[in-house]
Amino acid sequence: MSTNGALVASAPVVRRRSILLPVAALALAGCGLVDNAGKSGRSEQGRAIFDLWQGTMIAALVVGGIVWALIFWAVVRYRRRGDAIPSQRQYHLPIEIIYTATPVLIVTVLFVIAYGTQRDVNAVSSNPDVVIEVDGFQWQWQFHYVDDDITVTGLPDEPPVMVLPVGETVRLVLRSQDVIHSFYVPDFLYKRDVIPGVDNKIDVDVTDPGRYTGRCAEFCGLDHAKMTFEVEAVSGREFRDWVGQHQGEHTQGGSTS
Repeated sequence: MSTNGALVASAPVVRRRSILLPVAALALAGCGLVDNAGKSGRSEQGRAIFDLWQGTMIAALVVGGIVWALIFWAVVRYRRRGDAIPSQRQYHLPIEIIYTATPVLIVTVLFVIAYGTQRDVNAVSSNPDVVIEVDGFQWQWQFHYVDDDITVTGLPDEPPVMVLPVGETVRLVLRSQDVIHSFYVPDFLYKRDVIPGVDNKIDVDVTDPGRYTGRCAEFCGLDHAKMTFEVEAVSGREFRDWVGQHQGEHTQGGSTS
């Protein structure tokens, strides 16, 4: 008798959980839609990528909400009432057109937006303000400022610092001397593989001054975890002063501070 009572008492709990779990999953799926932590990207390219992700998530939440609403409506509207079988409907052409055309329309819109974002992010300027050759090797980085003949080479325990001007277009020419690496600055929300024999060129427009950590995002061997670097984003005037002080210098470890 007590066992049956326990089962009966637990039934409402089970029903509440079955309702709360989907609601909680839906709410958690929206975490990060609002950039409260300033993680929308510290580069123009990263912000474009964040906007694409944000729009995609909003579209997914809207579609998910509609689907769940239709499911609950069908459950309530057509729940069993005695032994009578609900009316059966087949070949409702307007509804069939709607649920066929709507997914096609959604996918088409998302494809167009994603294509436009990819095109903008991958676009390179015909006249960048700064050109830096980035060489990845096991297991560090070398940064060579082409126009100013400044070279900074990282050491195993002294990662290099890349100094960049804010609000200017920086061309990065990515090269590898040995295996595949990946140039990644998480705060930029933007990365690109560094492949032997392939010169990958990307433009980065940093939007906020500050110091950011970069790393290799492709497992490249024994000391992959030590293959880090720093990015120092400064104003254009500070960057010109830095270039004037260190033009022609070649340093190993750290930066030409």
